[in-house]
Order: sequence, then structure tokens, then C-alpha cells
Amino acid sequence: MRGKGIHYDTGTSPNGQSSRPSFDPRIVEQEMRIIAEDLRCSAVRITGGDPDRLTTAAIHAAAAGLEVWYSPFPCEMTNQQMLPYFAHCAEQAEQLRRDGADVVLVTGCELSVFAAGYLPGDTFSARIPVLAGPGREAALKGIPDRVNAFLDEVVHTVRPAFGGPISYASSPLDGVDWSPFDIVGLDAYRSLRNAATYRDDLRTDLVHGKPVAIMEVGCCTYQGAGDFGGAGWYLAMEPDGVTLKADLVRDEGEQVRYLHDLMPVFEEEGIDTLFWFSFAGYSTPHRAAPGSDLDLASYGIVKLLDGDDSPAPAPAPAPARTYPGMPWEPKEAFHALAAYYGGLGRQPTTDTSPR
Repeated sequence: MRGKGIHYDTGTSPNGQSSRPSFDPRIVEQEMRIIAEDLRCSAVRITGGDPDRLTTAAIHAAAAGLEVWYSPFPCEMTNQQMLPYFAHCAEQAEQLRRDGADVVLVTGCELSVFAAGYLPGDTFSARIPVLAGPGREAALKGIPDRVNAFLDEVVHTVRPAFGGPISYASSPLDGVDWSPFDIVGLDAYRSLRNAATYRDDLRTDLVHGKPVAIMEVGCCTYQGAGDFGGAGWYLAMEPDGVTLKADLVRDEGEQVRYLHDLMPVFEEEGIDTLFWFSFAGYSTPHRAAPGSDLDLASYGIVKLLDGDDSPAPAPAPAPARTYPGMPWEPKEAFHALAAYYGGLGRQPTTDTSPR
């Protein structure tokens, strides 16, 4: 693979609630250095709803030597609201490019689910159950035509403002026509539902004569989460969307096994760039108390220790932290991904210290 990357969240807001309430540029700067130096990434996909946060993170990423995939992620917006939003983001991305950064513009993510007006439901939480209900087929009818019509309008809007390559982070529901884009972008989660056809499904998007980027792939941090792929977070929660299911068993090795299963597929099939999902779940902290470990439902390869991504107080003698001042610790998947990106291509050794 040419691009070895990680997904990095600056704060998205499905249901109007930010996935990263606190955003400290000092933390962001340090995390970008860790991503480049210790995680051995060459690229980072920076997502979020606030263009100022995107730009701040992108500046630090570029300073760390990373290729920036500038990925505005609107939630609960209509098409009419998104068009000027994307135009503004394109201007921000172009300024970064003119300042010397390597930048790809990603014009949204899974609009059929996250944007308003495609699926029934006024919020993300209201739309998700539609996909598992008896009205699924009726709800999905015509969505690819509507998504493609809007994406064509988006690309024609941003191209005059942005001189670099353009992509989109697609769900299979979107049925994207890739002709307006420079790079094919796939959210490519494997689950029991598509495991038998996963490689063949990838190949159907490798025939466009364009580079293919895996924009998202990963799993949660409990036993069996790999069977659910992108739905793992949803299936980890009770119907209230807040309470963890009581029978979940923490297993950091689940993420590692998922990674080892899929990385050879991406290499063998000629994927150009990969963004593992995700660096951190900033609103899903790891806690020791039974029933409170929200990190079980996180795709992050680091675990937030206290749910606060602001700088920690001066480190106490115990517990020791791998990166003093950071509010998180690496999970097993952090070291496994670093091993792959470092060209080792093998199971990590028992020595999992930062490299």
C-alpha cells in the first residue's frame, strides 16, 4: 500500500452531540507526532464537523510529515446546508495545499445515513433502526440516484476552489458513481453478513481505473465484535443507546485478530491507501468498574483513561503512562498496526513498547 493511515476524529455530531467535546490543539499536535513516528503512518484522515478544528489538526499533521485527507463530516444537515459548507471546507483545504501540505479532500461520509433527508428519521439515532427493520427495502429505494445527484453537485462546487484530488467516504448503501472523483473511497467493514463475499466485493470497486482508499475499517474491543464490523458499537448497547450490554467481555485481541485477517487482503488486492478506524474514541473512556467500560464499544486503538482529552495533571508515580501527559494508553491493536506499517507484516512480539 502506498498510504498507511489512521482515522482521526476532531469531533462529529450525529444527533447534535459531539464525539469530542474537548479539543486541545496541544494534545492534537502531540498525537500527530505519535501517529507519524510511533504508529508509523504516512497519512491521516482527519474528520469532523468544525472546519476550524479540521484545519488545526491538518496543520499539525502536515508538520509531522503526514499526508492529510481533509474530511469534513456533516451530520444532520440537508443538501442545501451542506453545499456551502463543503465549498468553505474546500477553500480551507486549498490553503493548506498552497502552504505545502499534501492534501486530499474527502467530501463527506455515508451521507445516506448521516445527512438529513435520505432515510426516514430526523436524527441519526432515528435512522439507524430503519436499516434493521421491515421497511428497509422501501426506505433504501432510490437512495443511490439521490446521493449521486448531490455528490455530482458537490464535486462541481468544490473543484474550482480545490486543486488537489477529491474523494468521498462511501457506504455500500450509497451506490456511488465514481466518475466525478479522483479516488474511490470505501468504508469497508467485514462482518458475518459479508465475510463470504468480502474480497469479491472489494474487487468490484477496483475496476474503475482509479486508486482505491479504505476510508474506514476496524472493530470494537469485546469478544465477537469482529463478527459485527461497523455495527459493533450499536450491538454493544442496550436499546437506550447509553447502557452497555451486561454480557460483553473485554478483549483487545479481537481488534488484533481482525487486523491480521484483513491486512493481507488489502495488500494482495492492491488497495492504494488504508485508514484504520480509529485512533481514539474520545467520548468512550475505559473504566474498570463493571458495566462502565465504554471503551468496549470503541473502535479506537488507544483507550481513553478518564473520558477527558484535555491534558492530564502532572503524572502521579502510579499508574505509569506510556506517553506522559496523554490521557490514553495504547491498546494491543496500536502495536499490531505499527508493526504492519513498519513493514514487519507479522504478529507483534511480546515486546510492545513504543518504537
